[in-house]
Amino acid sequence: MSEPAIRVLIVDDQMMVREGFSVLLNAMPDIEVVGEAVDGREAIAQVAALRPDVVLMDIRMPELNGLEATREIVAADADAKVLVLTTFDLDEYVYQALRAGASGFLLKDASARQLADGVRVVAAGEALLAPSVTRRLLSEFSRLSDTPRPSERVAVAELTDRETEVLVLIAQGLSNAEIADRLVIAESTIKTHVSRILVKLGLRDRTQAAVFAYEARLVTPS
Repeated sequence: MSEPAIRVLIVDDQMMVREGFSVLLNAMPDIEVVGEAVDGREAIAQVAALRPDVVLMDIRMPELNGLEATREIVAADADAKVLVLTTFDLDEYVYQALRAGASGFLLKDASARQLADGVRVVAAGEALLAPSVTRRLLSEFSRLSDTPRPSERVAVAELTDRETEVLVLIAQGLSNAEIADRLVIAESTIKTHVSRILVKLGLRDRTQAAVFAYEARLVTPS
């Protein structure tokens, strides 16, 4: 039996963007666009009604923007993964959305293949963190706070040295396989470390772990 198609909700206030992404994604045999929304408020209602796997979320919209919608969706539905769409990469709203629980972001000029691959990565429970532009985004906006918050320092102290090492490599955009290769240990061991890191820090996924690492100054902005 084949795997069920990845269910996608497209949220954007521009009809041409919604229709364009819908055509591109529906052409993929493993992806199904189950709905569209024109603003954040409608997106929240559609997530509750349609239970999509992935929400493609524009940020700048009337009524309720994508940042607020992301916060509400992540808080209400742990199964729906939010993939933020933006027209330019160094967007403070995108950074705030990542902090709020979005699993990654894509530029609106992404190719059909990049769009589909991004949906697949996020649906699989991974974070869309590989592009260097994501690390540049985190570096740029983590500069906004000069020092780690006390709660971050306490949380870091709960990690073992190995877990801290893995967290830094996550923030640098490495996959589990790449981290395992770097540290010369089994990939299954890395998966265990990642799970423990997320539990100890109370984080949703690798993207939030990367944001935490930058804000806790475990990774120096470059």
